[in-house]
Amino acid sequence: MAEKRIIERDLPVRTYDIDFAGIVSNIVYVRWLEDLRLALMEEAYPIARALAEDVAPILLETRIAYERPVALQDTLRGRMWVTAMERVKWHLAAEFVVGEEIRARAEQSGLFIRLSTRRPVAPPLALRRRFAPETEVVRR
Repeated sequence: MAEKRIIERDLPVRTYDIDFAGIVSNIVYVRWLEDLRLALMEEAYPIARALAEDVAPILLETRIAYERPVALQDTLRGRMWVTAMERVKWHLAAEFVVGEEIRARAEQSGLFIRLSTRRPVAPPLALRRRFAPETEVVRR
C-alpha cells in the first residue's frame, strides 16, 4: 500500500485574521498555503536542507476559490497534496475545511531554483519520491 501523500494541519483562526465583516480575510489563506507548503516540504525535503543544497522553492501562481466564509469560532483544517511534478514545475492543491465542509479550495504552481545561478532545477528527488502522484515515474 502506498504511503499517504497528503498533509493535514489544524489552522487556528486568530483575532487578527478577521476582517471588518467578521470573517477571515482572503489574504490569510495565502499565509496558510505557505504554512501547508512548508509542512509538506518538511516531511521529505525541509527548507533548511534545500538551502544547504543551494536550492529554493519559488511560487509562480496561486488560485483560491472562496466557497464559504470562515469565522473566528470555526475549527479549521488545511489539507495539501501534489497534483503533478513536471520536469521543473510542481503543482499543488489544497482544501480548507470546517468539519467535512470545504470552505475554500486552492491551487498553486511553482518551481525550484539553484540559488547560486537563479536557474530552475528539477523538483528534488526526495519530494518526488514522497509526493509525486503514483502515475508519474520517479526519475533517478
